[in-house]
Amino acid sequence: MPSPPDVIGFFDTATSSVSYLVADPETRCCAIIDAVLDYDPNGGRTGTRSAEMILAAVGARGLKVTWILETHVHADHLSAAAVLRRTTGARVAIGAEVTRVQSYFSTLFHLGGAIAPNGADFDHLFRDGETFQIGNIAVTAMHTPGHTPACMSYLIGDALFVGDTLFMPDYGTARCDFPGGNAAELYTSIQKLLSLPDETRVFVCHDYAPNGRPVQWETTVKAQRENVHIGGVSQADYVAMRTARDKILPLPALILPAVQVNIRAGNTPAPESNGVSYLKIPLDRF
Repeated sequence: MPSPPDVIGFFDTATSSVSYLVADPETRCCAIIDAVLDYDPNGGRTGTRSAEMILAAVGARGLKVTWILETHVHADHLSAAAVLRRTTGARVAIGAEVTRVQSYFSTLFHLGGAIAPNGADFDHLFRDGETFQIGNIAVTAMHTPGHTPACMSYLIGDALFVGDTLFMPDYGTARCDFPGGNAAELYTSIQKLLSLPDETRVFVCHDYAPNGRPVQWETTVKAQRENVHIGGVSQADYVAMRTARDKILPLPALILPAVQVNIRAGNTPAPESNGVSYLKIPLDRF
């Protein structure tokens, strides 16, 4: 049997996001999951410090990056996938339903022909249940919609990467009020994840350290069955709770710049005739 994957988390304090380096200890092949592109909203400036930290860990461990995986089109941070692809040559992948997300936001931002809603900006689009390898370790892509229609979780050996579908058990579950989100679907997706073995390691994409506890990002399926939003809760009660809660949540601070980059697999918009790349802000739409 292959060895369990080595997992290293990188916490971004500006966005409370966790990126992961996941490696096969036998072949030294690895994947990078949900990497963050640094972004200063005050000056509209991007940076690669967070990506460079991951690449430094890759180099220090003698790893070869074969996949750059996105769990979904993030609304709270910009993706560093394009930066990492240029550096490593690895393939960038996301769930096949990303086309629905691209279609909605292409219309919202009036992008015209600047982006085709066909997923072509990504190197690979995963279908539910599709399998692939990271070195000798088998990976299963699991479609887990609800937060967004394109959300994927990745089961890599005994390690499950759930994106925003689940947070740590003491914090709860993802919001469902983004375009294409659906609380009933999220409940079903979570039950799918909780059907995995108790000892499956679960890695979340964010942690907001409730009640002042230290930041955490690893738990288990067994612990998630007692998640404060889902443990012992019916689908109807979950949908009612989630709907009421989502109505009072503010939009993520970076949603407007983030989705314009993330639907392009981490690429910023092409420079205009003056050599400057621009992001759009739709007025009075939210």
